Amino acid sequence: MPMLSNKDREFLRSHLEHSLHDPITLILFTQTIECQFCRETKALLTEVAELSDAITLEVYNFVTDKPVATEYGILRIPAIVVRGAKDYGIRFYGIPSGYEFNTLIEDIVAVSNHEHGLSDDTVARLSDLEQPVHMQVFVTPTCPYCPGAVRVAHAMAMASDWITADMIESVEFPQLANKHGVYGVPRTVINDETSFEGAAPEELVVAKVLQATGKMTEAEVEALFQSFEGDLETS
Repeated sequence: MPMLSNKDREFLRSHLEHSLHDPITLILFTQTIECQFCRETKALLTEVAELSDAITLEVYNFVTDKPVATEYGILRIPAIVVRGAKDYGIRFYGIPSGYEFNTLIEDIVAVSNHEHGLSDDTVARLSDLEQPVHMQVFVTPTCPYCPGAVRVAHAMAMASDWITADMIESVEFPQLANKHGVYGVPRTVINDETSFEGAAPEELVVAKVLQATGKMTEAEVEALFQSFEGDLETS
C-alpha cells in the first residue's frame, strides 16, 4: 500500500520540480529485523525519491554496512541523512511521519538550494563556535510545534560545520527520551547537558548553543528566555 496518496504525490512532484536546484541524496540506514519502522521508512523515502530526478536514495544495512554507518556517525535506526554537495550534519532518527514529513521535504529543498534561512545575526554568532555541538530535538508525529524546532536545529547544522542536528522520534526511542527527561515535545538537548522545552525562536536556540559551549553564561541565557516567557509552544 502506498505511503503517499495520489493527491499528495502530484502536489509534491510539482512542488519539488519548481523548488529543487542541485541534486540531493537521502541516505537511509536500516535492517530487516529488530527495527519497528525501518520497512515503512524505506517505503516512504522510495516514494519521495521517485518524485524528482534530483533526489537519489541510498540504502545501507546498519550491520553489514557498518563502515558507512560509522562514517556518518549513525548509532540507531531507522536513520536518514539528508546530504547535498556535502554532509551538513542533518539527521532524522525514526520515520518522518505526520507533521515531520513536512520537515523532511523542507530540508530537502533547503539542502538542494544551499539556503538555511537563518538571520545574519544568528550566522555571525554561530561563527564563534570552536567545538562540536550535537543537537537532539525530540518530537512526536502529532506535535504541530515540533517541525519548527527541528528546522531551526537543522538550519544551524547547515550554517555551521561544528553542528550536527538530529530529529528523534520519541516513541520509537523511549529509552533515549527517558534518559533526557522528555515529557513534553519538542525538547531540544544540546551536547547532552543543556536542554529546553518548546519551539523557541532562533535567537533563543543560538543562545542555548552558546551556553553549551561556554560562550554565554546560564544567567545570561535565562534572562533572555524570561523575556520570551509564554512564547515557547509545546505539546
